[in-house]
Amino acid sequence: MKNPPRFFSRLRAQRLKDLDHATDYRSWREIALELDRLEGADAWKADDTSDDYDYLLIKERLLSLRRLRCAGDARQLAFELYEGLHGNLGNMSNPALYAVARVGTKKLIEDYIAEVARCLDFLCAGNFPDFGLEDKIQFFKRTATAFGRSALMLSGGGTLGLFHLGVIKALHAENLLPRVLSGSSAGSIIAACVGVRLDHEIDTLFAPDGLNLDAFRALGLREALRDGAMMDGAQLERCLDDNIGGYSFVEAFDRTKRIVCITVSPAEPHQQGRLLNYLTAPHVLLRRAVLASCAVPGVFPPVMLQARNYAGEIVPYMPGKRWIDGTLSADLPMLRLARLHNVNHYIVSQTNPHVVPFMAQIDREQGQRRGLAPLAAELVKQGGSGALRLARKHLDPYGGGRVLGRIDNIVRQRYSGDINIYPRHTPKRLLRIFSNPQPQDIQRYVRSGERATWPKIERIRNQTRISRTFEDCLRLLKAEEQQLMRAQRRADAARSHIQRRPAGLIPS
Repeated sequence: MKNPPRFFSRLRAQRLKDLDHATDYRSWREIALELDRLEGADAWKADDTSDDYDYLLIKERLLSLRRLRCAGDARQLAFELYEGLHGNLGNMSNPALYAVARVGTKKLIEDYIAEVARCLDFLCAGNFPDFGLEDKIQFFKRTATAFGRSALMLSGGGTLGLFHLGVIKALHAENLLPRVLSGSSAGSIIAACVGVRLDHEIDTLFAPDGLNLDAFRALGLREALRDGAMMDGAQLERCLDDNIGGYSFVEAFDRTKRIVCITVSPAEPHQQGRLLNYLTAPHVLLRRAVLASCAVPGVFPPVMLQARNYAGEIVPYMPGKRWIDGTLSADLPMLRLARLHNVNHYIVSQTNPHVVPFMAQIDREQGQRRGLAPLAAELVKQGGSGALRLARKHLDPYGGGRVLGRIDNIVRQRYSGDINIYPRHTPKRLLRIFSNPQPQDIQRYVRSGERATWPKIERIRNQTRISRTFEDCLRLLKAEEQQLMRAQRRADAARSHIQRRPAGLIPS
């Protein structure tokens, strides 16, 4: 009787080792699925019931949508989707539902999400006499706006930000890379590099020589005292020019349709941090925005932004103002992304060295905000922030008060999202946070980012599938609308040409 448990234990230990040495996501997933079977997680996934979500509501909605789709009732199906579609219906996005199995969650949740996507595809592709193209476009626009969409947010972290490359690689390989990308400081470099590249060009980023990362050149003592910075900003700008080019925000958007958002903080008082993108600063040069977002005080000098004027010339943008590190005002600008781009689901790649050590605890507390420990942590945070604000009132606003203000901003920020991806905390890497990485270092960072993303892939796939289906359907419907408009213009032109012909030349 002792052999089976011993055999199971040895098999599980071997599979855990295999999991640690998997070379790609497909291999990792197959091993993880086998572990789910060995550990009983498969049985948990097949069982609809759980106290962590309203499984009766999800089952009822699933059966209702499936019945309407099979009946071919397009208008009633559209009505049901518009009235009841929600990203966290019945608490089905609860993190606890993704903490049991290594791959996926309750089969009922996955079946419901798949049915919603199937219904949307059915409405998009079907030919219905009472639900034409105009009705479809109106339905998809309104319902997609109500449902929201996801964004990938890349934090600061100096050279540690190369971890983001691995996150990008893993998501891109599974066609899960969101269109909305935000970046601050080091994260802004990666966001911009992705934002100017087409889908088939992104893979070049992951090669050892895919990016010019010769960004850091220490200044001599005299230059450092003159500029108030240890590193050469011109060297960083040359590096960014090689990687990003001369695109403005709107030019990058027109090329790739990716929405790149870069945070910058003011170097002077009486200014607020800004989120730069193709809506708020369309003609600002992307590389200068990234340069400003990377300008860590004392490391790189403050930056004046540049933009293209109406004649296409590069000119100063707000020439009297200078900008610095975006993490000081908004490492993760969630509220502004929500207002500008209808984002309500945040995938965060977090590499800030002062945050990463606490990310595992933040993940454990997600979905379990009750209890004395979370309450105590929140009280300490609020108390510390209040003390900082009180101290600012009694200090010189242009001296110590400004320093405390920046510390207060850092303390009060939120550094986690709905899904968090972060590296293992390695103090050794902190020593090289402002140094140029070697090719072997880049590969280690990319591999680290990939491996940290793999356990989150199925959760990301599930929680973004509906919004991705909305985007795909709207793209197809708009293309169909444009095709019809072109055909209509050709028909109108032909009729106009016939009407202008002399009467004697018109065939009887």
